[in-house]
Amino acid sequence: MADRGVDLSALPKQVRDQLAELDLELSEGDITQKGYEKKKAKLLASYIQHLPNVDLSLPDVQLSPGHSADPSPSPEAPGPSTSSASKHHRAHRSGGARDERYRSDIHTEAVQAALAKHKEEKMALPMPTKRRSAFVQSPIDTCTPPDTSSASEDEGSLRRKAALSAVLAQSLQSPDYWINRSVQSSSTSSSASSTLSHGEPKTQPQLQPAASLLADVLAHTRIENSVPPDVTSSTPQERGSRVDLPPAVRGMSRGQSRSSMLDTADGVPVNSRVSTKIQQLLNTLKRPKRPPLSEFFVDDSEEIVEVPQPDPNTPKPEGRQIIPVKGEPLGVVSNWPPALQAALARWGATQAKSPALTALDITGKPLYTLTYGKLWSRSLKLAYTLLNKLGTKTEPVLQAGDRVALVYPNSDPGMFWVAFYGCLLAEVIPVPIEVPLSRQDAGSQQIGFLLGSCGVSLALTSEVCLKGLPKTPNGEIIQFKGWPRMKWVVTDTKYLTKPSKDWQPHIPTANTDTAYIEYKASKEGTVMGVAVSKISMLTHCQALTQACNYCEGETLVNVLDCKKDMGLWHGVLTSVMNRIHTITVPYAVMKACPMSWVQRVHIHKARVALVKCRDLHWAMMAHKDQRDTNLSSIRMLIVADGANPWSVSSCDAFLNVFQSHGLKPEVICPCATSPEALTVAIRRPGARGAPLPARAILSMAGLSHGVIRVNTEDKNSALTVQDVGHIMPGALMCIVKPDGPPQLCKTDEIGEIVINSRAGGTMYYGLPGVTKNTFEVIPVNQAGAPIGEFPFSRTGLLGFVGPGSLVFVVGKIEGLLMVSGRRHNADDLVATALAVEPVKTVYRGRIAVFSVTVFYDERIVIVAEQRPDASEEDSFQWMSRVLQAIDSIHQVGLYCLALVPANTLPKTPLGGIHICETKQNFLEGNLHPCNILMCPHTCVTNLPKPRQKQPVDVGPASMLVGNLVAGKRIAQATGRELGVVEDQDLIRKHQFLSEALQWRAQTDPDHVLYVLLNAKGVAVCTATCAQLHKRAEKITATLMERGGLNTGDNVVLLYPPGIDLIAAFYGCLYAGVIPVTVRPPHPQNLAATLPTVRMIIDVSKAACILTTQPLMRILRSREAAASVNVKTWPTIIDTDDLPRKRPPHIYKPPTAEMLAYLDFSVSTTGMLTGVKMSHAAVSTLCRSIKLQCELYSSRQIAICLDPYCGLGFVLWCLSSVYSGHQSILIPPLELESSLPLWLSTLSQYKIRDTFCSYSVMELCTKGLGTQTEMLKARGLNLSCVRSCVVIAEERPRLALTQSFSKLFKDLGLSPRAVSTAFGSRVNLAICLQGTAGPDPSTVYVDMKSLRHDRVRLVERGAPQSLPLMESGTILPGVRVIIVNPETRGPLGDSHLGEIWVSSPHSASGYYTIYGEESLQADHFNTRLSFGEPHTLWARTGYLGFIKRTELLDASGDRHDALFVVGSLDETLELRGLRYHPIDIETSVSRAHRSIAESAVFTWTNLLVVVAELSGSEQEALDLVPLVTNVVLEEHHLIVGVVVIVDPGVIPINSRGEKQRMHLRDSFLADQLDPIYVAYNM
Repeated sequence: MADRGVDLSALPKQVRDQLAELDLELSEGDITQKGYEKKKAKLLASYIQHLPNVDLSLPDVQLSPGHSADPSPSPEAPGPSTSSASKHHRAHRSGGARDERYRSDIHTEAVQAALAKHKEEKMALPMPTKRRSAFVQSPIDTCTPPDTSSASEDEGSLRRKAALSAVLAQSLQSPDYWINRSVQSSSTSSSASSTLSHGEPKTQPQLQPAASLLADVLAHTRIENSVPPDVTSSTPQERGSRVDLPPAVRGMSRGQSRSSMLDTADGVPVNSRVSTKIQQLLNTLKRPKRPPLSEFFVDDSEEIVEVPQPDPNTPKPEGRQIIPVKGEPLGVVSNWPPALQAALARWGATQAKSPALTALDITGKPLYTLTYGKLWSRSLKLAYTLLNKLGTKTEPVLQAGDRVALVYPNSDPGMFWVAFYGCLLAEVIPVPIEVPLSRQDAGSQQIGFLLGSCGVSLALTSEVCLKGLPKTPNGEIIQFKGWPRMKWVVTDTKYLTKPSKDWQPHIPTANTDTAYIEYKASKEGTVMGVAVSKISMLTHCQALTQACNYCEGETLVNVLDCKKDMGLWHGVLTSVMNRIHTITVPYAVMKACPMSWVQRVHIHKARVALVKCRDLHWAMMAHKDQRDTNLSSIRMLIVADGANPWSVSSCDAFLNVFQSHGLKPEVICPCATSPEALTVAIRRPGARGAPLPARAILSMAGLSHGVIRVNTEDKNSALTVQDVGHIMPGALMCIVKPDGPPQLCKTDEIGEIVINSRAGGTMYYGLPGVTKNTFEVIPVNQAGAPIGEFPFSRTGLLGFVGPGSLVFVVGKIEGLLMVSGRRHNADDLVATALAVEPVKTVYRGRIAVFSVTVFYDERIVIVAEQRPDASEEDSFQWMSRVLQAIDSIHQVGLYCLALVPANTLPKTPLGGIHICETKQNFLEGNLHPCNILMCPHTCVTNLPKPRQKQPVDVGPASMLVGNLVAGKRIAQATGRELGVVEDQDLIRKHQFLSEALQWRAQTDPDHVLYVLLNAKGVAVCTATCAQLHKRAEKITATLMERGGLNTGDNVVLLYPPGIDLIAAFYGCLYAGVIPVTVRPPHPQNLAATLPTVRMIIDVSKAACILTTQPLMRILRSREAAASVNVKTWPTIIDTDDLPRKRPPHIYKPPTAEMLAYLDFSVSTTGMLTGVKMSHAAVSTLCRSIKLQCELYSSRQIAICLDPYCGLGFVLWCLSSVYSGHQSILIPPLELESSLPLWLSTLSQYKIRDTFCSYSVMELCTKGLGTQTEMLKARGLNLSCVRSCVVIAEERPRLALTQSFSKLFKDLGLSPRAVSTAFGSRVNLAICLQGTAGPDPSTVYVDMKSLRHDRVRLVERGAPQSLPLMESGTILPGVRVIIVNPETRGPLGDSHLGEIWVSSPHSASGYYTIYGEESLQADHFNTRLSFGEPHTLWARTGYLGFIKRTELLDASGDRHDALFVVGSLDETLELRGLRYHPIDIETSVSRAHRSIAESAVFTWTNLLVVVAELSGSEQEALDLVPLVTNVVLEEHHLIVGVVVIVDPGVIPINSRGEKQRMHLRDSFLADQLDPIYVAYNM
């Protein structure tokens, strides 16, 4: 490092403080390793210069492994040289790509330069892992290694790369290698480069020569000591010594923080595939984010989001306030018609033979020509038919002013013209719309909204079009989604009626009545109708005639859609006004023959052509086939989308190609239009030889702040815009701020163009509210005073007025993305993405850019269609380069980049991408991407700073006064008294369970204690007191004979759930040995289940195994030998056929403190713990349960639980013998083959009390929830059930218990019956809802406070609230107190802390071999640090709180309810806050309908979410953004890795708890076979 040889103590204090602060930032993860070293070197630089031999190389000198450590970058790698750049563009052009609105050679160069800059430090992004079936492309063998060269790579490095890949190919033959290796030879990641550049010794194992080169390449996957860097804020304490368990089940001391255990990658080799990728991800995340985090975080503040501090360097507008710009006056022409229809009438009468419209067929040849005479006569016929022939004389269907939809395809302009003018003559209002192609068209619902808001119920169409509309089976036209009921009228000439002699159309002088309605889609996707009045229509035609200088009889070629916008205004309305001959070239013809419009201009010597940039580009692509075209006749080439900033390069390129064909530079006329204001500005054709208008070269950074700055600093991030000429004649224009009140902008500020003109739209038809904000805007000056009373219309265009009053447009409001207060334009981002050589990967014209709001800011999403032949690497490479390009050119982070299969994005009728539908699909999870890259780490910069843990001391504020802590009563609760047993006989019975059984066998031998049911509900085995005693005696005799055991030896009981298990347990007690119950291995899954059995046997040092014959065979089988060593089992005794012997004597323990049995259990965190239960604890526990549940001999209870540990074991094996009640045993496994077994047993035996597990409840809810009617019909009745208790060691699952209660309410289940119990390792039963005591209460707590370890009670339905249910009533003899786990002082009521318990039935300690006394004392015999120092408490390891409720308990006091929040071991510490996995999982499961189950864990401080996908695999990638969004929104956490797996992959234990640590280990060891793994950047 740079500080070698520097004596830190000699540095000034200020520098030492700064260094300390840097160290803190590094440990907190707020700065990357690279940034840390840079800053540190900078701080120390002035103190080291005079020291010799100090290496000060900074870590960003990248060395490519495989060549000498020469720090100077290779001289042949400057930015792209001109020759290579031009080569690029040629290749680019011949791509035959379609939509070229955004092609800009300048921009392509800029992007390539920006990428070349990045190439020096190319990120080793981890590629997502995909299951083979999820691929959308060719088989893997044809994949080539990813190509990392960019335009500026010198040949030497390419040769090196080839040599390297040859070596790699020899040493790694697996095809997975290319998919998983994302290290390229041209780069190592930041951590590797820093290691190399500092020349530190590399620690590497000895490798074979061939592989050593690989080791170099993968250098960055070696992490120092192979432990990922711990970037958490907590300091791990020393781990005590412990048993060496297999990696899946590791113990750890509870005091130690969770994170440190995770960071060791726990026994998983860190070079496994997943770990390598996660390490790459960490390396990329170590690069600092763009905005610096301001240094503040107030623990108690309600604010979640960091408020970005304004940057003092932001450019501010400095000009004076803009003065409204006036257009030239509208000239008065003497023979101007009083209305547009009058012009048609005039030409129809006087110039009947004059051609009005020529339509082309699909090959581009003229199909028919409509003369002005024909147009007039047909329009008249249609007007007459509409008014007189629909409906009856007395009840006409249409009246003047009614709205009518016009549904005509673009390829039939003649029919459309007739329909349009027919409507005008009939004085009904035409509403042209697109032809709907299917019921589910993109946006058809929005068109329905338009038709509804305009009150349209009649549609005009042509016969051909009507035939093509989708029909129902009986031939009617289907009801389109969201449309009102429509009547269809065919307007072909043969169906029209000739008007009677006396009928004349009414042609009034143009007034303010609506003439026609043009549709427009808003940014949100709603389609609205802009109404244009008759006078506006006429004035607009007049203004266009004046601006474009149209003359009578000219020829015009129109390539645009004649239903709306420029195509309608010039090609249908203004052309008729001036008797122009229009030649229409529809979209379909252009697709088939891109040159057709140029040919038409040439053949007809057209004076004016109306095109879009796309058409310019297509003509250029096809022009080499046409030698003899001549464009010298054109006086005006109107570019309709000239306002798009990217049009400038299309215009230039077109001119370049066609200037030699007679095209004059001054005829190119870009214009700006908007649906609301119609034409805003148009460039007038220049005089021959006059200088061409100037261009503006603007800084993108300035634009993003809304100011105009000529770009000087960095040519890569410049935007070149051309002017769109002057504003229209007769109009007045201002620029106002796009958001907030319409305040006038300054001269150097970008704003929205607003227009006051008689030639604009008048309103959104039928939507008065929205109209006011758009069409009636009165601009205000800086003081807020209106500048006049004229209303202006908003155009939706962003721009400014340049020198000479020229108008410049830089984007549209609907493409505006506001990210962190800066404006970005969707079109600009598309252009940048396309400049990243997409030819191999995506289709050019099919890119959607939009923003979604996630966590209080807009986030940018780019969706593109991927080519079917693009390989996985190409796509990933392209995506990562787009990220870099957008980051360096626009200084904005992308949130999500998704590639979808070809042709799957919703399209608009003219072939563009339907952005709103795409966004909707993205948010609803219906996009089905085939590749996705999420970058929340880079672009979510408004998360608050991680919380710093305050040191906790017991201060004066916590002084204990009586029973109050800090002014609140101490949070403690006590169960009822256990009472004293008087009777001598009973004392004997109550002291030892073995004696209780003997006493029952003598006094009541035939009383049935146990009934075991099979799947059919038949009692397959019963045991009376005497039978059980006798079986136990037989087992005792066998143990004494064959086992060679000493008193106090441990014996493992390996039995399926049943009565054998109970008999064996008492047999052990009679023999004086200690039973250990173990779940038998699963015969179909030995590899997973047998090692746990083996481990418990080893850890408990069992001297002997009691089991059944089938299990004994399994233990010794060859299959078992595959996973464990079967030769070293202890003695195995099968107890199936025992001789009838009685033991010589029955053992009686000398004191009740002796051990009765060991209880082993694997916790959800993967810790195996065995606790010791003494005879005294066992009998007190049984007595406590007896009192709570009022159990006595005449009672029956049903148990559907696993009988191997915890309270399940106690209820199954011990309780009946103690209390004498009858237990009906239902093994939970039987439910899998017969779901209703448990419920029908309750009904059949009229059971009042039953105990089950969450997994049983879930099986019933999911499997039987829909069958309640059928069960009711079978006579199933649950009204007998008084209490149904779920036995668990976790927070009550409220949603599950509630849905269970609701579903089975119809079968008579009382809603009060269901409750939960709570136990832990140190005390198996703390709470159990018995018969007495109030119903369990529910409270709602604030999740934000919970993360800060505080409880804030809120109302039901409050945002961010979490419902918690009380865990049942505290058992008799149990005391519970809530304690601060750090200070060990008691806490007040409703404070979150660790639950400590004091009770005679607590376990007496952990069973360990080396006796970790410290751990034991800490968990079992702990004292409070102040308050009540004499009581001994056991620590449960669970967080919870106690709240005194208004309810009364049995003794009449107020009831104290205990709420369990979750296990301390399970909690995730992220960003200094404490999270409970279940809360994050609940959110994740809600994110998408196909998520069946989910689990979360952390690895090296990254949050990993595993989601089970229940839908089809194509939905897998839809889940990634939704999961990321929901966790960010609801928990303010960034998900690091999203893993999508098949249903059933998340392991669950017998209690129904998720085994998150097992899952984590399987994930890291690469054993999950995931469908998809996404590494979020």
